[in-house]
Amino acid sequence: MKSITIKGSERESVGKKATKALRNAGKVPCVVYGGEKPLHFSANELAFRDLVYTPNAHTVLIELENGDKIDAVMQGIQFHPVTDKIIHIDFYQLFKDREVTMNIPVRLDGNSPGVKNGGRLLFRKRKLAIKALPDNLPDFFDVDISNLKIGQNISVESLLNDDFSILHPDSTVVVQVKTARTAVETEEEEEEEGTAEGAEATADEAAAESNE
Repeated sequence: MKSITIKGSERESVGKKATKALRNAGKVPCVVYGGEKPLHFSANELAFRDLVYTPNAHTVLIELENGDKIDAVMQGIQFHPVTDKIIHIDFYQLFKDREVTMNIPVRLDGNSPGVKNGGRLLFRKRKLAIKALPDNLPDFFDVDISNLKIGQNISVESLLNDDFSILHPDSTVVVQVKTARTAVETEEEEEEEGTAEGAEATADEAAAESNE
């Protein structure tokens, strides 16, 4: 999985007054859990742009001014209710021999023949939660829908892998193609029109026979 580097400074004070001063200076207070003790640091809000405002999943390399480097993943984020600015981020430290839980985005590949035939594509799971060692974290789940017909679906069962555990039931539907309501109505209208045309033809034939 790709990693993003965040350069920050360890926080000496974690009180409300110090935290407010950091935010006023355009910095985001953060905490890294999972180590011997929580690590408090801050970084410029712009440093998190490629981590937060993206559909992709990334690990993080936190580089502190004292030279310490920490591998981590983002576990939680808080936004201001009015301005939507980032006000706090929680990270979890990564260890080579310790599994971590993470949400991995799903990408659809190909064109579904079911959609071409008037079906409706329903993308049920855009992210899947998995548990894996850091080196086994995938960037994406690539799901091929080029053979997906109307009435068919692709479930978690088809995405299972020995490198990680997917934290959803095997029967969980990731993507499916259902019959569109308009397509059903069109078929019904065609049947009704066919029935009406048949009735008219029968009436015309009966009238012709009586004239003879």
